Amino acid sequence: MAVVETERSGQILIVRMNRPERLNALNLEMRTRLAETWTEFRRNDDLEVAIFTGTGRGFCAGEDMRESLQRGAPGGQRPEIDDPFMSGALEKPVIAAVNGFAMGGGFMLVERTDLRVAVRGAVFEVSEAKRWLLGGYNHGHLANLPYPIAMEMALGFRFTAERFYEIGFLNRLVEPEELIPSAITMAEHLLTLPPASRVNTVHMMRQMRPIPSPEQQRLASSLREHGAKSDLMESRAAFAEKRAPNFKGWDNPEDRYRLPTLDRVKS
Repeated sequence: MAVVETERSGQILIVRMNRPERLNALNLEMRTRLAETWTEFRRNDDLEVAIFTGTGRGFCAGEDMRESLQRGAPGGQRPEIDDPFMSGALEKPVIAAVNGFAMGGGFMLVERTDLRVAVRGAVFEVSEAKRWLLGGYNHGHLANLPYPIAMEMALGFRFTAERFYEIGFLNRLVEPEELIPSAITMAEHLLTLPPASRVNTVHMMRQMRPIPSPEQQRLASSLREHGAKSDLMESRAAFAEKRAPNFKGWDNPEDRYRLPTLDRVKS
């Protein structure tokens, strides 16, 4: 069984993650196959729009915790080849068709798409605060969301598709049987546009998305190191073993009061 399946409909490519028994968690095999698929899509002049979806109950559960524990290192192992979807090199528009859970790295896949359709009841979560020493501080900022909602996202609260639709993170909210047809309808609209207009507009809109300043990114890098690194694997082990985690917090308890600041990380 292929971990990534593709289906063509004229100039539209449907990319479907296919590890339903693991809620389409991103192991190395899937990451590699996705990178290959996006590269092939980018280079194929007969394909203009992609629809990105999953099989089963999940769109994508993010990092494969089982694989991380086997490797003894947190975070998913990256493929050896470039992934133009993840790097931002892909010029063609991608529509997310979210069929279920979009958690952690799965949420980040949705975030990288240009248009988004989701089934009612789908669940989203920015999981970094649960797995690393710094929560997903930039996701709400990238989505132009108000501070308290961005804070809620960064701290790992879950969001329903209904709420994400209300705050403007999703374009369409549909019943399960309408998911792919609705995404295809959006793709067909894109295909009515002059090709240069479609590509140029998508490119321009992507350039206008807000990003943290260089100083804020340096502060984030410092904060990712500020705490007990043992908690990274403990969070994953507790998740895999379905138990409460036993976190240490800081190797030196006084570090709680020695937070890095913007002033200290400025070049």
